[in-house]
Amino acid sequence: MKIVLLVCYFAGWALIPHLLLLKKRPTATLAWLWAIIFIPIVGALAYLAIGTDRLKRRRLKRRNLFSARSSRQRSPVGSTDEGTNQLLHGLPRRDRQFLQLVSRINQLSVSSAETIRILRNSDAFYPALAARIQAARHHIHVEFYIWEADETGMRFLQLLTDAARRGVVVRLLLDGVGSRAFDEDLLEAFREAGGHFSWFQSLDPRRKRFFLNLRNHRKLQIIDGEIAFVGGMNIGRDYEGLNPELGHWRDVQVEATGPVAAELQDVFADDWFFATDERISAATYFPTPSPAVHHPAHIVHGGPDLRNEPISKTIVSLLNEASDRVWIATGYFVPDDILLAALELAASRGVDVRLLISEKNDHPWLVLVGRSYYTQLLTAGVRIFEYSAGINHAKIALADAQWAMVGSANLDYRSMRLNFELNLLFHSASQNAALASILEHDFALSQEIEMAVFACRPFRQRFIEAALRPLSPLL
Repeated sequence: MKIVLLVCYFAGWALIPHLLLLKKRPTATLAWLWAIIFIPIVGALAYLAIGTDRLKRRRLKRRNLFSARSSRQRSPVGSTDEGTNQLLHGLPRRDRQFLQLVSRINQLSVSSAETIRILRNSDAFYPALAARIQAARHHIHVEFYIWEADETGMRFLQLLTDAARRGVVVRLLLDGVGSRAFDEDLLEAFREAGGHFSWFQSLDPRRKRFFLNLRNHRKLQIIDGEIAFVGGMNIGRDYEGLNPELGHWRDVQVEATGPVAAELQDVFADDWFFATDERISAATYFPTPSPAVHHPAHIVHGGPDLRNEPISKTIVSLLNEASDRVWIATGYFVPDDILLAALELAASRGVDVRLLISEKNDHPWLVLVGRSYYTQLLTAGVRIFEYSAGINHAKIALADAQWAMVGSANLDYRSMRLNFELNLLFHSASQNAALASILEHDFALSQEIEMAVFACRPFRQRFIEAALRPLSPLL
């Protein structure tokens, strides 16, 4: 037995060349080397399961092959939509340059929205989504990371089933890891009514996929190609604050109409094709939007198939762009060196940089890892608030008085590099103010971290934080 274990241990070393050739960040490479060498067998198995984080995913030449709209052939910078172009020309030069920058980072064109509505918590989002589902005429596209098999999940499944029965095309896409508790047997009536369902699976040996660790964390809903919801909300009673163990659940979703809804339709179409090989290409899925647009908007998407890490670079660009304030809310906080430096530099030049981090979440070790960065940030002048009135799952970023971003991505390694994520960036003073009001309310419910008090925390806590920090790229 000892010989077998010894052979398995040294066999794990054969993974080291593969790890080096992946050209990960040095911190991640060293963490995995440490795991493979010093945690016999288990480290190698963990690397095989979750360490090979580059998914070979066909993007169909940036979706041109299956999009019905000729505008998909356009350059990723700028816009051919006349209403959007007029809107962009009316912006200050610096704002236009910033949009050009994030457009190049994300390799997607700048778009716009006719309306943007901030939906705070499930008591605003769930009724809004239910009303749009009930009013749908042609199609409903729904994509969630978590869909619970509880009374809330069954209520929304019934809404989708009723829509399918009245002739609406309904597609439901769930992540195989996040929604693992959801049983397909619950979909019998939905499928009989004509509904279409698929798992978004990166672990599927039949299709040569062996990536258990790569998840679709996006929350995206499209109604008739005209209305889109984007944000951090999942479906379940937990997110209604009905779980006494979790308590109050803070989250935010955005409802947008106008040209950006068609752009978000492309995101769903891309994910649906990845999951099913079915192309959503009919022109009826991409209706001509209203020319009355009021808010420049831009899709910020990330995933293991995008090597340039667009979400991370967009957040860093927001920090560099700001001259007055940057307020960020995140469920998990495990920054890399680049993001850490951007936060420090923004605060050091006098920008009001605030972080709202949930003190309570389903991965408590991430809170400990995040705290290992606090001293460095506090020294630079960053203000840190830990939300203690429940769980703050919202992902919000505000820059100055006009820029806002809402979506699914946290400030951690997983969101920046492993998960498929989706944020919506928009230019709107009114919606920036609405989100700022939400954050101000949450700051008041939080405990601000004071340097003098934080420095006096017990040695045991400081040691645990320091010991976990080198494992940040693996969490």
